[in-house]
Amino acid sequence: MADTDPPQDVAPIKKKSKLPLLIGLVLALAGGGGGFYTTYSGLLMGKGDGGSGHGATAAALPDIAFVPVDPMIISLGSSGQNSHLRFTAQLEVPAASVAEVTLLLPRIMDVLNGYLRAVDVAEIEDPGALVRMRAQMLRRVQIVSGEGRVRDLLVTEFVVN
Repeated sequence: MADTDPPQDVAPIKKKSKLPLLIGLVLALAGGGGGFYTTYSGLLMGKGDGGSGHGATAAALPDIAFVPVDPMIISLGSSGQNSHLRFTAQLEVPAASVAEVTLLLPRIMDVLNGYLRAVDVAEIEDPGALVRMRAQMLRRVQIVSGEGRVRDLLVTEFVVN
């Protein structure tokens, strides 16, 4: 006859302890609360006024000015394509150099116009091209204006139609 009793050598299955889960939950709550308190109280700000980040004043702006570059419309490619680029920019300059850079604006516009005319239409349509072109234009403007006169070139309009 067949034996219907379960074998005696198999041990009964023990339930896993929930203690590690409970400890993890308590530590997560304590870490979250500690992080919130640290951030809220301003301890991460590194202030010498006792950690209070409220009411702190911002640092003074550097002594800069912006010189606008007149809008330029540049024809792109061969005359049969009939596409144009509308380009407008601002030059970030030290406040003491505004008059000098303004005096050099015709030369700056000439170098920008020459560069933009030489750029291929396919390169302009590349999404990452503006960053490369901006760096190239800034370097050319810095060469024309002299070292230390132009800090940055801010492209305010770049439209191809």
